[in-house]
Amino acid sequence: MKIAIMGPGGVGGYFGARLAHSGADVTFIARGAHGAAIREKGLRVYSPNGDVLVHPAKAISDPAMIGKVDVVMFCVKLWDVESAAEACKPLIGTDTAVICFQNGVDAEDRVAAVLGADHAVGGVAAIAALIEEPGVIRHTGTMAWLKYGELDGRASPRLEAFDAACKKAGFEATLSPDITVDIWRKFAFLAPMAGTTATTRMPIGAILADADTRRLFADLIAETVAVGRAKGARLEEGIEDKQMAFAKSLPGEMKASMLGDLERGNRLELEWLTGAVVRLGREFGVPTPVSETIYAALKLHAEGRGQKP
Repeated sequence: MKIAIMGPGGVGGYFGARLAHSGADVTFIARGAHGAAIREKGLRVYSPNGDVLVHPAKAISDPAMIGKVDVVMFCVKLWDVESAAEACKPLIGTDTAVICFQNGVDAEDRVAAVLGADHAVGGVAAIAALIEEPGVIRHTGTMAWLKYGELDGRASPRLEAFDAACKKAGFEATLSPDITVDIWRKFAFLAPMAGTTATTRMPIGAILADADTRRLFADLIAETVAVGRAKGARLEEGIEDKQMAFAKSLPGEMKASMLGDLERGNRLELEWLTGAVVRLGREFGVPTPVSETIYAALKLHAEGRGQKP
């Protein structure tokens, strides 16, 4: 199986390295210092699940040099979806699957608009990992899994082959019969987590320890779930309590990547997280007053330090 990793950061770098180490034909699409380091020294992953060094590793800045692939693991930031999808065009064959492992709920539609609906595939990734330095991925904790599925729920040989490659690579992976629900389950936790930690500038443990901020977090979950159901996601009864229980199970120092971006003065994925809850709420007539407040509180930071949105 021929796999291209578009965006070999924490998600793409970790899972791509595992796949390459297991023998899959993997090419990392990476520019700048990260790409140069991968080409020169290989891609190294430090993880409690076992360290990996892929050397030599294939890293190319121009997708046109790769040719057609079976799967594109699409792992770019949400603001780069359209431009990255355009760059993927040389990779697309008749049956190529572009699996979107983004945080939001609309990446699949945006990829489909550029590459065609037949190529857009839903995905969910759960991992705490980042680029520690060029050519090096640091994974914290042991959680590391992928879910993926055709958006219409059908079985497909292309995803069955990818599933087999993931199983061979040794990480937890699931071929989902309803990936839309999985995407919304993650979003119903992630968007509130991002919004609350970024607004308070505090990790999840401190937020849950205080009655007012705990209620804020719970209200954001409830609004996100209501919006998802209005849009047609078949989210189960009681999911709000499950998400709160999951939050309590996390290390108290955990914070969303959006808070990390805020602290570093980087651009935020606000428009596609809390902003998406607000927009979809208005579209489907679901009140989202808490999400609107969080969105307004963070909006002036959305483009990064010293810049206006």
